[in-house]
Amino acid sequence: MSVSEESPAAEIAAGYGFAGPALELGALLWGGACHPDARIRIPLAVLNRHGLVAGATGTGKTKTLQLIAEQLSAHGVPVFLADIKGDLSGISAPGEVSERVGQRAEQVGQEWAPKGFPCEFYGLGGAGPGVPVRATVTSFGPVLLSKILQLNRTQEQSLALIFHYADQKGLELVDLKDLRAVVAFLVSDTGKPELKGIGGLSTATAGVILRALTAFEQEGAGGFFGEPEFDTAEFLRTAGDGRGVVSVLELPAVRDKPRLFSTFLMWMLADLFHDLPEAGDLEKPKLVFFFDEAHLLFDGASKAFLESITQTVRLIRSKGVGVFFVTQTPKDVPADVLGQLGNRVQHTLRAFTPEDAKALKATVRTFPDSPYDLEELLTGLGTGEAVVTVLSETGAPTPVAATRLRAPESLMGPVEAGALEAAVRGSPLYGRYGVAVDRESAYERLTARAEGPAQTQAEAERVPEAPKKREAAPREESREAPSLAEQVVGSGIFKSLTRSIGTQLGREISRSIFGTARRRR
Repeated sequence: MSVSEESPAAEIAAGYGFAGPALELGALLWGGACHPDARIRIPLAVLNRHGLVAGATGTGKTKTLQLIAEQLSAHGVPVFLADIKGDLSGISAPGEVSERVGQRAEQVGQEWAPKGFPCEFYGLGGAGPGVPVRATVTSFGPVLLSKILQLNRTQEQSLALIFHYADQKGLELVDLKDLRAVVAFLVSDTGKPELKGIGGLSTATAGVILRALTAFEQEGAGGFFGEPEFDTAEFLRTAGDGRGVVSVLELPAVRDKPRLFSTFLMWMLADLFHDLPEAGDLEKPKLVFFFDEAHLLFDGASKAFLESITQTVRLIRSKGVGVFFVTQTPKDVPADVLGQLGNRVQHTLRAFTPEDAKALKATVRTFPDSPYDLEELLTGLGTGEAVVTVLSETGAPTPVAATRLRAPESLMGPVEAGALEAAVRGSPLYGRYGVAVDRESAYERLTARAEGPAQTQAEAERVPEAPKKREAAPREESREAPSLAEQVVGSGIFKSLTRSIGTQLGREISRSIFGTARRRR
């Protein structure tokens, strides 16, 4: 059915007539009918302005993610998806022809063809299928770790002081046993004089942090922290044919640890922010990052944590990264963050309880004025339908449009376990990150100190440390005698001095967002 040029639907449709490249979301719903000639789209250039995909369980949010991710990949934009339920791996395989898909394609004017897209599969710390993703404790930082450990504000500040102490003393915090060793040392008889030198950190608070760390390790969380640390630049890759790689983080094995995986997702964003240069306005994003189950990130978050999220979202846009939060209702997202989400896809909301009704009214208030009765519309949408408003190419919001969404062209469901495992084992990244490395760090150094001088010779005979992440390959050592300058540079005193300077200036300055920091490279 075509849109009458004099109807409000024509004005809505005109708001989506963009000149540049755009993603096709679906067709306009108006007057009880679907209008395939009225295409609802989102400009590629504004996808770094962030967005929200919301709706009740079972309303089609996952398929919306899949639809957008496919088209981003086709336009050469890398995508990151968190696969919490284990049903997004199908994006790597062509979809299956069915009567239902054919009907949807006809309704929205879609030329549907089955396609698979280039994918890379990851797993947190090797939990479940996927290339293992690990972070060092130093990189993770005290604010994010406090969120996982459920520390209060005072304890969070105390943990930051412990990180600062480790930085000053050159004690690398690679895994959880390193941090536990530092805290245990500070509360021991030997370390208590050191503890007194850390302003504001009491023995009792340090003890609470130590118990929280121990309990966290006993839950099996130790494998998520360590080396080789994952390089989030892997998310920015394109395939040989120019399509963007879809990075799928497989999370079913850690579904019972929502605080852990949601905070790890935030670490990935903070790490990208730390590494990427300023890019300004681009024709298309460098990466679009879908943050699923976003409400888990904000539940029980401290003020410092919320401020850090807001700062990250606000600033990462200028580095070419778009972030889409995926949750049930907009009220799950703090107002300061919600105000930065210019692209909105809102699926059906339920209004079964007074709390639901309150959330519905709050959601309606977040949309621009429209000719729709949004309260009625948002409770009457079918599966795979949504209310859409995005930013136009000029940055102005488009008219609110009820939309019947297109069908994804990849498989709407998981691939077989064998195919997924084969894809993981065949990835060149598996050889880089597949095997954990446990080198000398804070735990070993503090243990050696406790065991006394007898360890001195053993320490001297230890294998040298593994190269730092993204460090250039070392040059072959010259067979000639070292010069005086080389002898000075290679001396223990010089290395100690540069480590101290690098620690205090480089590492502390880099602890900006979430207190995250990279080891020197």
